[in-house]
Amino acid sequence: MARRLRFNGTGSGEGGCPALHEDLDSGEIIVHGTPLTEPEDVAQLRHLSPGEVAIVVPRALLVDFGPKEVVRVPRVVDLDAFGRLFENFEHTAWRLESRRRYASDEAADTYAQFLRGERPSWDFQTAWSTTIRHKTSGGATVGRVRVVDSRPTPGQRYLMAHAERLRLPAEDFWIVDSRLVAVLNFDGDDNLLDVELITEPAEVCRYAQVRDTAWHHAVPYETFGAQSAMEE
Repeated sequence: MARRLRFNGTGSGEGGCPALHEDLDSGEIIVHGTPLTEPEDVAQLRHLSPGEVAIVVPRALLVDFGPKEVVRVPRVVDLDAFGRLFENFEHTAWRLESRRRYASDEAADTYAQFLRGERPSWDFQTAWSTTIRHKTSGGATVGRVRVVDSRPTPGQRYLMAHAERLRLPAEDFWIVDSRLVAVLNFDGDDNLLDVELITEPAEVCRYAQVRDTAWHHAVPYETFGAQSAMEE
């Protein structure tokens, strides 16, 4: 059975070598780079067994993208603490939405309006709306990319109405000020339970790479909406 490998990062600005991957099941680290071939150099290595190949990588590759702990202990916070992140962030907050449905959306009156074909009557005076409006008026930016099926589910179309082959993770997460990642944890019924906060630089960098990939392949809501209307 093939390994489930995750790309953690590369130390090269132009090419893909050297780079570091992680086995999601065993936790093993796979590093590739330039082989060490000079006989005088190879002769100095200890415990190099038959079949093994020595490679040379920049120290920064291991420092930046290698795990800092043998076993990372998740730091989980409740929803109140999660909400305070948006009161305290300074510069940027960005989200990847990957789920097909959200139980909290379906409980809202605006969702029922949407299913009836009505224009949802959004309340822009909620605590969330007020906080985000305050932040953006002060110069901060808030953005998101939604992953949708080739034919969007009702829940995904509802989210698009609100905001008018990729290796993206099946996770919902926020990146806050490029220093902290908040991974949203849901139960089997799509209810938000709690949030895991990640500050390990290598992990934050990995999520930032996911953000860059999502932004690169994303299309504006207006463009996607027009394409979807043509397909219906």
